[in-house]
Amino acid sequence: MIPFLGIFATFLVLGIPISLALGTGGLLYLYLTGNGALVMALPQRMLQGVDQFVLLTIPLFLLAGSLMNSGGLSGRMIGFANALVGHFKGGLSLVTVLASTLFAGISGSAIAQASAIGSFMIPAMAKQGIPKAYGAALVAMSSVIDPLIPPSITMIVFGVLSGASIGQMFIAGVVPGLILGVSLLAYAWWKAVRNDYPSMPRVPWNERWKALWAAIPALMLPVIIVGGVKTGVFTVTESAAVAVAYSLAVGLFNRELTFDKVWQSLISTAIATSGLLFILAMASIVAFALTIEQVPTTFANQLLSISDNKLVILLMINIMLLILGKFLEPISVMIVTMPILLKVAEVIDMNLVQFGVMVTLNVVIGMVTPPVGVCLFVVCAISGQSLGAVSKEVIPMFFICIGLLALIALVPAVTLWLPNFMTPAP
Repeated sequence: MIPFLGIFATFLVLGIPISLALGTGGLLYLYLTGNGALVMALPQRMLQGVDQFVLLTIPLFLLAGSLMNSGGLSGRMIGFANALVGHFKGGLSLVTVLASTLFAGISGSAIAQASAIGSFMIPAMAKQGIPKAYGAALVAMSSVIDPLIPPSITMIVFGVLSGASIGQMFIAGVVPGLILGVSLLAYAWWKAVRNDYPSMPRVPWNERWKALWAAIPALMLPVIIVGGVKTGVFTVTESAAVAVAYSLAVGLFNRELTFDKVWQSLISTAIATSGLLFILAMASIVAFALTIEQVPTTFANQLLSISDNKLVILLMINIMLLILGKFLEPISVMIVTMPILLKVAEVIDMNLVQFGVMVTLNVVIGMVTPPVGVCLFVVCAISGQSLGAVSKEVIPMFFICIGLLALIALVPAVTLWLPNFMTPAP
């Protein structure tokens, strides 16, 4: 595996896109290991990597989130969050975390959430007197909640690659997502009290009810997805189509969706989906090459040679994923490491749903880890703050995520209680 990582790192340094670096690195790795004759089979492997029915959920969930956002529902959720917590110390900082938690149920992407919430909340927090660097850091860290709460694109890809139940993973991520949301709310309140950040005027109860009523259509989307899948009304793939129909109907009913907005949503979804599926296709070359060379088995054996203690193995896997997540986006990390991860999960006899939630949180934490987290660059561009200033504010919240990661890895009930509770006894 070391030759591939060396080739891959070299391509990244040269500025070659990740997708091409993955595919070309896999090709060269096959050649260097004496498997050049297998190159002819790679087009077929690439097609097999994306020729999976469940992958239809990715463009459909992305489109549903885009239609919701274009239909003005993200603004309604921010209004609802402000009605609930805006009058507490810190005002809009608490609203930012709560809105991110609510928004997680419709976007499916941490980057999309950081962009949508950040463009609105970072300037608003600055006007209230909250430092821009802290506001940007809070938006970035709150975006980690998104991939944990359904619909999650990262969980869908893990399910496709591993064979784990995507529906079960959707349910398993809800409790960790809420724990992270509450933890960040507590941190934002403590920070506000400590630095005497201002609060917003208290919203009357009648206005709160109006805000709730306006936000209900968006809040119902994750309920419809999880409830429909769990009750067997529709499959995960069908739930994505239902989400699109629901988002379109809500936007049209509220008279906020226009033809131009729908068209722009379709274009942005097509672009995002094309890039993601191309990465999946190219990365399948890497998975094929690593499997041919029996790298997963060798890696697992090397781990066991260091220690057969489950805690030590989990620690090493988490460190590896956190490091890779600093430099690659989550989907690429999972694709490259999936053969190894599945072997490790088998060795330590860890429930695949729990393992999948742990991996999901791991790779997403990398997106907000200084100095190269993708979400950090997004919020820095929005806020106009330096990466150093935002990173300084991120570090305390980073350890909150690490604490949740340890909780997920060590306490199975955190992820498995809700799926087990929702599964009727035989």
